[in-house]
Amino acid sequence: MLVLAIDTSGSGCSAAVYDSASAEVLARAGANIGRGHAERLMEFVDEALIAADWKLADIDRIAVTIGPGSFTGIRVGVAAARGLALALGKPAVGITTLEVAAESARLATSGEAVLVIIDAKRDEVYAQVFAASGEARGEPEILSVTAARERFSSFEGIVCGSGASLAGHAQPGGMPDDIDIAVVGRLGAGADPASAKPKPLYLRGPDAKPQAGFAVTRA
Repeated sequence: MLVLAIDTSGSGCSAAVYDSASAEVLARAGANIGRGHAERLMEFVDEALIAADWKLADIDRIAVTIGPGSFTGIRVGVAAARGLALALGKPAVGITTLEVAAESARLATSGEAVLVIIDAKRDEVYAQVFAASGEARGEPEILSVTAARERFSSFEGIVCGSGASLAGHAQPGGMPDDIDIAVVGRLGAGADPASAKPKPLYLRGPDAKPQAGFAVTRA
């Protein structure tokens, strides 16, 4: 199965062609662009396809990160995945950034449960626990830093993500919240299209809210 993996959940924008038969990324393209995902995403998709020597019509499935992460970036990626799936008549699946982080940590070790804690700013974190097999234990959630410390202070297993130290756990060096596009493709190949349809995962409400008293009366 050829999977087109897409990630626009953070400051990075990337695409890759993943071959589930060989469990390898055939080609990838992308950059840490900060903003402008809508303008650059399809450029990276084309670059990855050309480098892999495959055409868009050869893709069997599209996998896209759905958050939590950048509000605008997630919308761009999900919209692109849905549009490509519709045009190609192929399934699209959504993969959470928490799932990607957990799988990346799980692949680096073995036999342990994984706690992902991502810094959500504003003294909050995104968190989710995964079994050693990779299955989620409960739903992803947003917690105050204090609540996360209280709940996960005695967690035994692997703890990863930029919010690990905020919750009282030692954090390894490096870029803890970088998305491994190869893992997006791997998880996308194994996901069930019927239950993993891509839609944005927003654990925090929008910042922009209508002001009371300024509603326009409709005739």
